[in-house]
Amino acid sequence: MERRPVNNVLLLAISPDRGLAGGMPGNLSRASGEFLRAQQQQHPVAVITVGKKVRDFMVRAGADLRASFTDITDRPTMADTLAVTHLVQQMYTSGEVDEVHIAYTRYVNTLTQQPMVRQLLPIAAEGLEDESAKATDYIYEPDAGIVLGALLPRFFEMQVYQAFLENSASEQSARMVAMRNATEAAEDMMDSLTLELNKARQNMITAELLDLVGGAAALEG
Repeated sequence: MERRPVNNVLLLAISPDRGLAGGMPGNLSRASGEFLRAQQQQHPVAVITVGKKVRDFMVRAGADLRASFTDITDRPTMADTLAVTHLVQQMYTSGEVDEVHIAYTRYVNTLTQQPMVRQLLPIAAEGLEDESAKATDYIYEPDAGIVLGALLPRFFEMQVYQAFLENSASEQSARMVAMRNATEAAEDMMDSLTLELNKARQNMITAELLDLVGGAAALEG
């Protein structure tokens, strides 16, 4: 997990497999594309995708697609994500890539889902250190290096799994909102068409009454 000069970058992009999720897939693809173009001006960028929507986008964009995973974003389990996580770890520890970023949709609330790209590897120390603990001399059993060597891969796996879960929650919320909006639009259209039908029926009845009145007047004349 050490920091080293950056020559190659990996982007792990997560999106839905299916549509009917409002603007969520498009927003994620847009954010991924902007990151890709910015990084490609400095380093080669390899891409791993999870989900059909972002995979199709990366293929159209001509990205260096190294692997693609599908059918694991609806209700992901930890076991579902390990194949992705281990591939990313292997590419990083082997030196094939020097920096790893992840693109996913962050869940804010039911109405708000935020596409974002953030760095996964190397793990940044900022925010992990507790100022109050700096003066404390801890005794580690086993050695601190062994403990960190075991914990950091697990920490990385949980970071990826959290992104999967947030992306899944965002997808379900976006789909629910999209379906609700579609239902409301259909109801509005039905009301409008019903009004038009009633107007047409009223005009037809009025025309028939005028014909009857006109015919009766002609007979009397």
